[in-house]
Amino acid sequence: MVSTVLAHDLLWGMTPAQLPADAPEWAVESLNAGQPVVVRRALADSGFVAVGVRGVAREQRLAAFMAVDSIACRVSPEALCNVESLRDLPVVHALKQLRPMLDDCGWVWGVSGSAGFELASGIAAMHADSDLDLILRTPQLLPRNQARKLVELFDQVACRVDMQLQTPFGAVALREWAGQSAKVLLKNAHQACLVSDPWNPQEQAA
Repeated sequence: MVSTVLAHDLLWGMTPAQLPADAPEWAVESLNAGQPVVVRRALADSGFVAVGVRGVAREQRLAAFMAVDSIACRVSPEALCNVESLRDLPVVHALKQLRPMLDDCGWVWGVSGSAGFELASGIAAMHADSDLDLILRTPQLLPRNQARKLVELFDQVACRVDMQLQTPFGAVALREWAGQSAKVLLKNAHQACLVSDPWNPQEQAA
């Protein structure tokens, strides 16, 4: 279980007892209600994983650490690709429209953010102004011209679509990689740094 936990995975099993002593009441209520937490990119002590607790309001987000032994269930973003929602929302329509194209893109993709949270848990998190947050597993370089084609595709749907490219060395925003800047921001558990090639381990070591 430990080796398979990745950023954006949803985990069930964390208890309020694992929250910081000064945690807000909404975080306690979320865990008492059996809600999942989301894995975040941060260093954690052995036996723990860095997670975020989600509340009802957008500003209700709390960074915490979950004991690995407490993990009862894990759902990855890619496990949510074909989960349907009957809600009449722009984000739902956008996902439905993009799904066949993403399935054919040649890369493993997944749903994160509020859409992923709701599709995995059944707890209402999407609303009329929700963005669609996606991830793309890119173990090898994604050419920038292909990234631009994805952005063009995303800009044709009913809501804003934000995709993170998950490289072996961290995550980079698709829209940044598709842009004209020579360097882009690569984020991992250790740092956030500007690189020209997010797939080059020597750049991260520099």
